Amino acid sequence: MTVEKTTVLVLDSAEPEQLAEFYAGLLGGESTLGKDPDFVEVTGRHGVFLAIHRDHGYAPPSWPRPEDSQQAHLRIVVAREDMDEAEREAVNLGARPIDTKENNGPRDVRTYSDPAGHSFTLATAP
Repeated sequence: MTVEKTTVLVLDSAEPEQLAEFYAGLLGGESTLGKDPDFVEVTGRHGVFLAIHRDHGYAPPSWPRPEDSQQAHLRIVVAREDMDEAEREAVNLGARPIDTKENNGPRDVRTYSDPAGHSFTLATAP
């Protein structure tokens, strides 16, 4: 029997409160500071979306440089008809476009970096 588990993706950042506010705005959630001042959760009606941990020596990942690994990224799935609006929301909140080929097709995927440099994609629902 498998023990029940909950998983949370944790991103490192020099400024976890600011990055949590970015994702709370992007995902329609709230940022919540826990008992540990270096750990902020982004929550919504379905629980925790992700968490941000303070790393005092944080250096943002670089992408798409081949000598550096991408590490991990978030894939945020949106309805095809909402892609352009989702892109506007992300950029207005502080995301920086990395690769935003607007193909409006079934494989429309647009890549950004969040304010701390982590990459994430907006992708159309299959």
